[in-house]
Amino acid sequence: MSKEIDLRMLKSLHGPQSLHKRRRISVDGVDTFLSCQVSSQVKTPLPTLRHSDYYTKPCLSELAIQEFTNPGYCSRVIDFTVGKVGYGWVKFVGETDIRCLDLDRIIKFNRCEVIVYEDESSKPVVGQGLNKEAEVTLILRLKPLDYFTKSRVRKIVRILKHKTASQGAQFLSFDHLNGEWKFLVKHFSRFGLSEDEEDIVMNDVSPEAKVPTEMNGYEDSDVDEVTALEGPTLLSHSLPAHLRLDPVRMKELRMLLFPAEEGEADGFSGMQSSDSPPCVKEPSMSPLHHSSSKTERKMIPHLVRKTPLALIEYNPGSFSSNFQGSMLMAQQNKGLHLKASTSEGFKLDLKLHKTPLAGSHSHIIVDAALFMGRSFRVGWGPNGVLVHSGMPVGSASAQCELSSVINIQKVAIDKVIRDESNKVKKELIDLCFDSLLNLHKELNHEIKRVDLGTFDLKLQKLVCNRLTLPEICRSYIEIIEKQLEVSSLPPLSRVLFMHQVMVWELVKVLFSSRKMSAEFKSLEADHEEDMVPDGRQNYPEVDLEALPLMRRAEFSYWIQESVYHRVQEDISSLDESSDLDHIFLLLTGRQLDAAVELAASRGDVRLSCLLSQAGGSPATRSDIAHQLDIWRKNGMDFNFFEENRVRLLELLAGNIHGALHGVKIDWRRFLGLLMWYQFSPDISLPVVFNTYQKLLNDGNAPFPVPVYVDEGPIEEAGNWEIGEHFDLAYYLMLLHARQEDDFGALKTMFSAFASTNDPLDYHMIWHHRAVLEAIGIFSSNDLHVLDMGFVSQLLCAGQCHWAIYVVLHMTHREDYPYLQTTVIREILFQYCQVWSAQDSQWSFIEDLGVPSSWLHEALAIYFSYNGDLMKALHHFIESSKWQRAHSIFFTSVVHSLFLSAKHSEIWRLATSMEDHKSEIENWDLGAGIFISFYVLRSSLQEDSNTMIELGTLENKNDDCRDFIVRINKCLDVSGSKLSLDARVVYSKMAEEVSRLLLSDNDEGSSGEVQLSCFDTVFAAPMPEDLRSYRLQEAVSLFTSCLSEMAQ
Repeated sequence: MSKEIDLRMLKSLHGPQSLHKRRRISVDGVDTFLSCQVSSQVKTPLPTLRHSDYYTKPCLSELAIQEFTNPGYCSRVIDFTVGKVGYGWVKFVGETDIRCLDLDRIIKFNRCEVIVYEDESSKPVVGQGLNKEAEVTLILRLKPLDYFTKSRVRKIVRILKHKTASQGAQFLSFDHLNGEWKFLVKHFSRFGLSEDEEDIVMNDVSPEAKVPTEMNGYEDSDVDEVTALEGPTLLSHSLPAHLRLDPVRMKELRMLLFPAEEGEADGFSGMQSSDSPPCVKEPSMSPLHHSSSKTERKMIPHLVRKTPLALIEYNPGSFSSNFQGSMLMAQQNKGLHLKASTSEGFKLDLKLHKTPLAGSHSHIIVDAALFMGRSFRVGWGPNGVLVHSGMPVGSASAQCELSSVINIQKVAIDKVIRDESNKVKKELIDLCFDSLLNLHKELNHEIKRVDLGTFDLKLQKLVCNRLTLPEICRSYIEIIEKQLEVSSLPPLSRVLFMHQVMVWELVKVLFSSRKMSAEFKSLEADHEEDMVPDGRQNYPEVDLEALPLMRRAEFSYWIQESVYHRVQEDISSLDESSDLDHIFLLLTGRQLDAAVELAASRGDVRLSCLLSQAGGSPATRSDIAHQLDIWRKNGMDFNFFEENRVRLLELLAGNIHGALHGVKIDWRRFLGLLMWYQFSPDISLPVVFNTYQKLLNDGNAPFPVPVYVDEGPIEEAGNWEIGEHFDLAYYLMLLHARQEDDFGALKTMFSAFASTNDPLDYHMIWHHRAVLEAIGIFSSNDLHVLDMGFVSQLLCAGQCHWAIYVVLHMTHREDYPYLQTTVIREILFQYCQVWSAQDSQWSFIEDLGVPSSWLHEALAIYFSYNGDLMKALHHFIESSKWQRAHSIFFTSVVHSLFLSAKHSEIWRLATSMEDHKSEIENWDLGAGIFISFYVLRSSLQEDSNTMIELGTLENKNDDCRDFIVRINKCLDVSGSKLSLDARVVYSKMAEEVSRLLLSDNDEGSSGEVQLSCFDTVFAAPMPEDLRSYRLQEAVSLFTSCLSEMAQ
């Protein structure tokens, strides 16, 4: 009960607040008492706001009461509003979580400008906190009302609309009576006017904005700014100062990055004077600042800027794409430790500034190096990642501008395997790629070995005949029907999949063959070669003369099936009284039974009789046409006829254009009307197709638009231009009708646009081309764009093995004999991390006949790049790259192995390369030294069972001397390039050989020979302490020899 009393008290004390007034403080203190009492219990989730000229709606006291009575209210405040008196307000649309927000730090209002999350590092993702959709209202200080004429108001509105669109916002309204400018934003950074908008004349002072404490703060800020700009030594005209960056810090960074250009940097006189502070931070300036500040800027002389522009802002994409086009934004900044700047970068409006990129080339992707010199580079990354500057590719905005903002985008190569929520589905990967290519692989292939010198490739070509074509088409249709069963498919994808089913049905109808008179002959009757029977499907024997009629009947049924849903859609939009329109639509889909029944049910027996003979005997057609001519000659007034009845009679008479006057139908129904009602039933399909093509060229037939335009979303239809691309079904009809003539539209026919709106989707058109070429419909060696497009699509989906499979099916050309080799090696090198991680892909690639040395070489390069030199050495050896293997072995591997006492591993690696030492440069000074060391050490250690008999001590000394000479030569050749570990290893080898040599001095050897052994030892590289020790032994031996001689 106490809560209810408090709420009633609150409602009685609080009235509605205007957004143009300050937060009201109750005179009697009741509001303050209530809110303080409640907020003491809900202090934590409430936002904070300390500036007296800022306000919120609901106010903080009301928020406290609501949070107390309804816990969690602050996490879902409806249309939360923050404003500043005399400057404007921001209303956050919908529910907003405002718990624990420091509103003083997050939201700042300046003149004609609002900034939300000025610190980019603290800005949450779009949709969280206050970085969400909001309606912004800014109050502009305008001239008196008598200043504004209609033309001036229209000019102001036009400027505001242009500025709003350029900032990515949506203009709502502008009221010149109170100066309120409203616009809608999707997310926040900085929005408002800049110094360039001087068409809107601002008042010098606004009385309602004069808050003493706040105005004093701004005056101080202005003074500091002018002081900072007075001295030309800070280069206020330069790009860093223009972007509110510290010019002094920018110079320090430049000197750090480009120390070799100190002389060039001296040309920037006055970057920092001797009496200037080490760091002057320029305060945040409002876009429409005092005129005195502008004057100070203009008085500063401009110097020629030679430094490259710095990277202004890193603008990563998001996982979802909100704009239409071929580009799909993707988050690519994972693992990149880049600090986002608070600046937005410079932007150049191409409409106001003429540049070489203006006009028809304004959407070209511009290299950021054109603007920023060496400070940034752009280009393509793996899987279609593109880093560039300027306008985002595929942006729906019509604003053309050049910018220093960096965009990271990803080409949507994998749209076909994404669902309605833009997520990749494993089912679609299996069905669109694996299942279709496995079906292709199971068909018969012809293997062609191409000898390319040291290796050969097994190129493949699909081989099948027209007798087995129906079964092949049925198999492809079954896979597509499984794709249609996948949940969450985009609506357009379902349209495209259904169209693919109809295309395979059309391929079967137009190009299949049947068994005739115990022989296999083509339905084309064009004296093609006899086909080999497959034996898997039995066909009834048919008469040769009946084949064209059978094909026509099958094609007629195909058209009826393909347009059935369009007819039903049109019928569903009719009124119940539109029976004649209903009948006409049924005739456009050749649904004669339904049309006859409908005419009979409405009591029109004569019409039903005529309909029952539609498309039949030409005599009936001519009789109806003759009757219409008699009526016209006799001056019969057709106004007493129902218009739709005359339309039906014209159609039954074969006058297609007269029947379609004022009616629009799709191209397939028009083709059907042409075949059913204008031509006699015995006319072959090529005549029908050629007639339609002639009418199309004359502009008397609807265009065969692609299915995604004809039946797809409206936005897809808006991007299509007449005559640019036709439907794949139309191209198949032309291919059937060409007979022996060359078909010159293969490249257009097998482009992605013939069957899908995605210009990078080749997953199905590649199979169409392969099957049609395999049955001999056409032959071409100039469709590599289709092959490489499909390869790119497979690589983006991680299907490297299938990509190589497609490459091996590319037509071999004598003028480019190494085309397949180059592409396969590029795939192996660029995507080795993908295919090497899956044993199935590795084995599949080897089964395709790709040399295993290519796989090992790719992995060797990969491990070498990543610093795993031991694995790189192993794969270089497996790939028979002996020089590269020896280089890694000698410079990076062997010394660490020797110091780790892994001598057996060194012996294994060195001996594996020994048989190919003739191909290795400096073998004797590299791995040959270690082989010689182990052989020499073994021979010196063995007494009786030596592997190599060296004989006397003198012979052993000669071998040891030769080994030490080789070590010294290697040290001399390598010089300072030799690592410390290598020097230690050579010293240890010399020490080991010296020890074994001196331990073999027996009494049977003369003193002269023993002393010569010490000469050999002293020539070896060894530590000075060990050398001193050996010298003492030599002196002792020399003394002993002198004593013997004295006796």
